[in-house]
Amino acid sequence: MGLPSSPPPAPRLDLVEDLHGRAVADPYRWLEDADDPRTREWSRAQDELFTAHAAALPGRAALAARVRRLLSTGSTGVPVHRGGRVFRTRRAPEQEHAVLWVADGAGERVLVDPVALDPGGATTLDAWRPSVEGDLLAYQVSEGGTEESALRVLDVATGEVVDGPLDRARYSPVAWLPTSAGPGPAFYYVRRLAPELLAPQERQYHRRVYLHRVGTDPATDVEVFGADLPMTTYYGVWTSRDGRWLVVSASDGTAPRTDVWLADLADRDPATPALREVVTGRDAQTGAWVGRDGRLYVTTDLDAPRGRIAVADPAGPGPERWRDLVPERADAVLDDVAVLDGPELAAPLLVVGWTRHALAEITVHDLATGERLPGARGRIALPGPGSIGGLVPRPEPGHELWFAHTGTTTPARVWRWDGRDGSLTLDAEPPGAVDVPDVTSRQLEVTSADGTTVRVLVVARTDLLDERGLPLAPAPAVLYGYGGFGISLTPHYSPEALAWVEAGGVHAVANLRGGGEEGEEWHRAGMRGAKQNVFDDFAACARALVAGGWTTPGQLAAEGGSNGGLLVGAALTQQPELFRAVVCSAPLLDMVRYELHGLGATWSDEYGSAAVPEELDWLLSYSPYHRVREGTAYPAVLFTVFDGDTRVDPLHARKLCAALQHATTSGRPVLLRREADVGHGARSVSRSAALLTDVLAFLAAETGLALPGAGPAT
Repeated sequence: MGLPSSPPPAPRLDLVEDLHGRAVADPYRWLEDADDPRTREWSRAQDELFTAHAAALPGRAALAARVRRLLSTGSTGVPVHRGGRVFRTRRAPEQEHAVLWVADGAGERVLVDPVALDPGGATTLDAWRPSVEGDLLAYQVSEGGTEESALRVLDVATGEVVDGPLDRARYSPVAWLPTSAGPGPAFYYVRRLAPELLAPQERQYHRRVYLHRVGTDPATDVEVFGADLPMTTYYGVWTSRDGRWLVVSASDGTAPRTDVWLADLADRDPATPALREVVTGRDAQTGAWVGRDGRLYVTTDLDAPRGRIAVADPAGPGPERWRDLVPERADAVLDDVAVLDGPELAAPLLVVGWTRHALAEITVHDLATGERLPGARGRIALPGPGSIGGLVPRPEPGHELWFAHTGTTTPARVWRWDGRDGSLTLDAEPPGAVDVPDVTSRQLEVTSADGTTVRVLVVARTDLLDERGLPLAPAPAVLYGYGGFGISLTPHYSPEALAWVEAGGVHAVANLRGGGEEGEEWHRAGMRGAKQNVFDDFAACARALVAGGWTTPGQLAAEGGSNGGLLVGAALTQQPELFRAVVCSAPLLDMVRYELHGLGATWSDEYGSAAVPEELDWLLSYSPYHRVREGTAYPAVLFTVFDGDTRVDPLHARKLCAALQHATTSGRPVLLRREADVGHGARSVSRSAALLTDVLAFLAAETGLALPGAGPAT
């Protein structure tokens, strides 16, 4: 197939630094500066190279139409009840973003529509939370993918904005106080310090917890907590519905450790809470809240890597006084908890969400004792294998809860469970109907390099499998992975995977160490000095797909984004012979300098720091940018980056792209797809469709997947 493949020139600097006695070369340091004229010219040339290549890929038009159709399911969110009103998001098939609606006695109406705020589609609704009474709504929006999350408050009855914007509210929770708690409505939230108070490299950090009274100048907000903690600390805040209790949590960056404090606000000014320790200085993640029964509830992996639920007296909240309510399970990981304590129930209930080898389960327990209810009453029978998204009860005593459920071929539907009789009914489903292919999913067990069992979920078209569910012949395959930060990859509706499988390919998702699929020990077995385990697990999954007849090395592609971009970057530089093609999205790739850019300073607990000699050795052992070797036949590679990405700077992809274009001898393309006005996370549907089309068309051309309408290869 005759496709353009001449990369633009990229000067190589003779730059070698001495870091703790290690000679570390960095020939493309100049590509770190997006505003350098050389970088701009190089990026422009890369744009032209990718555009020419993409235009020549066969089958793009038919693929784009099918991807857009698979995305046209729309969506509907779990309902949130406040003060007689019901709030939920919904996206119609033709809409670019989900819209926040409210329903009450006056009917149903739109509260926040991102496209109404920005017809260009570059503004996203990041978060929202109604007040205790349901008369006000705090919501956060970002422009151009920056995730800066300016916070505003609107009057729910009129739809008018009555407060804000409060800037620098990125990743801020909102914890409302009831109006009865003081003069006027107020909430706790998290905000960064003003930039003029900080050095430029610190302006993404230095968060504090504040109390804001609606309608007042944010400059007068009272700082409640955080002055003595590290600049990279993230905070959580929670308040009880009656306004008596405040919980504040703190984690240094993404470290798997959480400290928790509790304050009793009874007869006290909310601006000066007397916070007391629940748990601090323990190497564990913990969450806490006070129930209507007056008990302190704790979810923690302290002495329980898969998670447990404990209770204590708020007057003595320390770990030494915790009593297990639901102990750790050996076969599943604790995910979520909800309490149902309405008067209609025979006894209050505790509903617990779990994942067992990445598949969701929900169990039902007696709230007082934690004992699981006997027989069928002790579990909620889910609609099928898949994932659940949140257990959401009413805020006042009630007998019902809602949750979303999704599977491989099923877009997220909202289900309602009634604790009185255990009935499960469909509450809402996406408004768009889509025909999906007949596929079969199966979970394989793979043995990694050190003997550890790793699971990989494989999806293929049913007619391409035999009666045992095994492949009739090898096919082009995509292996997707992440393996970091304790994040679990669980089954969900994926237009990308379905479009690939429908065309005759195989799609596989690996549950690697570093993730959370098997609990915190599984996470820690793939972080810091153990990071190589993640890459070994991924390679083992690739070999297992070949050995099992699912694919061949010449038909196998690797795909990952963010930390998963690091994963596939390591895979292609460590074992390039395993893959025919790689898609590396919004990646971390220069692991020597990652802490200096984006939010990198918050990730040192996950990866290690180049400032520490031993940890620099960890990083250099796998840093993809530093492992490129001239004269190596590398796979075809597509980097996808986003100019508005404030988490992972696109410089990582620029530097490795230039290094691979210089070094590879395979003759396969190394391309950079760059996108403006979008960031690391949320994006419009049309942008998602365009990205998926380009990724799948690239992978199909490289692995030999015949897309519908592609015609003969040229």
